[in-house]
Amino acid sequence: MEKLWVVRSSNGGFIETFLSKSIIGLGWCPEVDLKNLDLNGIKKLLSELYPTKEKSIPTWAGMLNNFINKMNIDDIVLTYDPSSRNYYVGKIISDYSYNSKIVDCPQTRKVQWYQKQISRDSLSNELKNSLGSTLTLFQLRKEQEKEILDLLNDKKQIPKDSSLIKEENNENALMLIENSKEILKDFIQSLDPDEMEELVKEILNAMGYIAQRTKKGADRGVDVFASKDGLGLEEPRIFAEVKHRKGSMSSQEIRAFTGGRKSTDKCLYISTGGFSKDAKYEAERSNVPLKLLDIDDLANLITLYYDKFSAEGKILLPLKKVYLPLK
Repeated sequence: MEKLWVVRSSNGGFIETFLSKSIIGLGWCPEVDLKNLDLNGIKKLLSELYPTKEKSIPTWAGMLNNFINKMNIDDIVLTYDPSSRNYYVGKIISDYSYNSKIVDCPQTRKVQWYQKQISRDSLSNELKNSLGSTLTLFQLRKEQEKEILDLLNDKKQIPKDSSLIKEENNENALMLIENSKEILKDFIQSLDPDEMEELVKEILNAMGYIAQRTKKGADRGVDVFASKDGLGLEEPRIFAEVKHRKGSMSSQEIRAFTGGRKSTDKCLYISTGGFSKDAKYEAERSNVPLKLLDIDDLANLITLYYDKFSAEGKILLPLKKVYLPLK
C-alpha cells in the first residue's frame, strides 16, 4: 500500500526547484552519490562528513535511509510553500538518483505533481501540528493520510465552529510553549560542566552583574563569582556553585557550600539534577542568603534575559524568539 511522506523544502527555499524540475530532494552529502548505501553505510559517511554533528547523525541517517531505501514508486509526497500557505501533492515516479547539477538538493527522486494544492487553512489542527514537525522528511499516520487524500479528492469536510477553532488554536499555542520549555531544558542538559558554568555566567551578566568563572582549585565550591563592579567591592557579592549531573543535591552539600560565608554574601546553588527535601530545608534555615536553582529555574531565567546575552552566550545556547497568538 502506498505511503504518504512529507518533505520539507528548507523553509520553502526549494519549492521552485521541486516544482520546476518535478522532483523532491535532500541536501545532505552534496558531493556524494548515496546509491547502494544502507543505514549503517549512511551513518558512517555522515560521521566522516559532519564530525561535529555527532548527536544529529542518527536522525539524519534515518531520514536519508527512508528517502533512498524505503520510499517507493507510487508513494504520495507532500511539500509546503509558506508564502502561499499551500501544500503541493505529488506521486513519486522514480527510484533514488544523485544529480550533481541540482546544487542545493542533489539527492533526488522524480515526482509527478498534481494540479490541485491543499490550503493549510483547510486542515485540522491536529494535522497542522503534525505537519509542523521540524524533521526534513517524515511519514504521516494512516488517519492523517486519510484527511489529506479526502481533501485531495474533494470529499466534503464538516466545518468547525469558529469559536471552537479559536479555542483549539489557543490550546495548541499553550502546548507549544510548554514543549518549547522542555526542549530548552533538554538543550541545557546536553551541555558539559564547563559550558554550564559559562551559561550561569551569561545569565548573571544579562541580569546586570559582572560575572566571571573562578579558577579551578581551592575555590571553596565557588564556580562563578559576580558583583556590580566586577571586583567584589560593591554589594551584592554573589557566589555560585554549579552542579551539572543527574543526582539531586543533599543537605550536606549545601552546608559545605555555605560554611564560612559572610552574612552579606549572596549565594546561588545551581543543580540541574534538583535538590533533596533535606537540601531545600537546609537552604530555608541557612544563616547566609541562599537561593537554590534547578533546571526549571534556569530555563525561566534564560527566557527572561536571553535578549541580553552576549554573542558568545548566544552561540553557546542558540535560541530563536517565536510569537504565538494567545487569547
